[in-house]
Amino acid sequence: MRRPLASLALFAAVPLAACGDAAEAPSAPAQRYAGPTLTVAQGETVDWRDVSAMVTSVDQAQAMARIPGVLTSLSVKEGDRVARGQVIGRIVDSQLGYQGSAYGAQAAAAEAQAAQARAELARTKYLYDNGVYARARLDQAEAAARAADAQIRAARAQQSAVSAVAGQGAVTAPSAGRVLIADVPAGSAVAPGMAIATITSGPVVLRLSLPESLAATVRPGAAVIADFGSGQSRRGSVTTVYPAVSGGQVSADVAIDGLDDRLIGRRVTAKVEAGRRPAILVPRAVVKTSYGVDSVRLVGRDGSLATVPVQIAPTVDPARVEILSGVAPGDRLATGGAR
Repeated sequence: MRRPLASLALFAAVPLAACGDAAEAPSAPAQRYAGPTLTVAQGETVDWRDVSAMVTSVDQAQAMARIPGVLTSLSVKEGDRVARGQVIGRIVDSQLGYQGSAYGAQAAAAEAQAAQARAELARTKYLYDNGVYARARLDQAEAAARAADAQIRAARAQQSAVSAVAGQGAVTAPSAGRVLIADVPAGSAVAPGMAIATITSGPVVLRLSLPESLAATVRPGAAVIADFGSGQSRRGSVTTVYPAVSGGQVSADVAIDGLDDRLIGRRVTAKVEAGRRPAILVPRAVVKTSYGVDSVRLVGRDGSLATVPVQIAPTVDPARVEILSGVAPGDRLATGGAR
């Protein structure tokens, strides 16, 4: 009975010896990186701020009514181009027609009186030359003739004044440009000073609406990048910063080549240069994105590699990104493959 038990103990010791040999096996050497590296350094970048903007003209001119009356015609609509001084509408005041007729009748009556006074002057002068009338009677006739002529001139002047006022019923374009607003329909009663149409005036610009906190940092000459959608972005520079705050906003004009006055009123997004700030910029190829997480490979002093998540932000250069957190100046980043 003792021999079978000894044999069983011998077989049980064999696997235990095998396990001990496996635990004492040497571990594989750690992976080291010997490829190219990039040393993180802190530099400066443009401090871009997102603002809203609108395509507009430097100024806008209004074609106004100069007399009261009825707008009988308006020959333009939104989008039409007009020349300076072009007649775009007409206002008629029916009272001016009656006044003109009245002054015309007064002028005709004055002419009849003047003709009678001239005839009387001619008879008086004949009788004076023949010694019938005294000099005083001749002077009286001459004065009556001059008064009649003066009444003719007064009546004609009043008639001309009414005609001039009626001529102001023509609505003219104050500047050359494109019609922006023409919303007064024909047949409407208008008053002096009422805007009939609004017309662009001056060059077309991009007008920024800046928070008042940026008023001291955005200056003429600052760079601007405007996004017009569909991948169309245009660069320009600030030309004017208006010295007034309205509703917490400051306006600034930007000159951009290629703006068309057909886009007046269009709103776009823009980035404006508001000084410079410290930043860590690295090539975009150094950052790897996996499952929505951005990371870099950090090289230790002993050449070991460690994958570190980072937070990045885009820049105006698509080949470079800004690292906001995850690495510090002096760290080395792997730019090649592992050995």
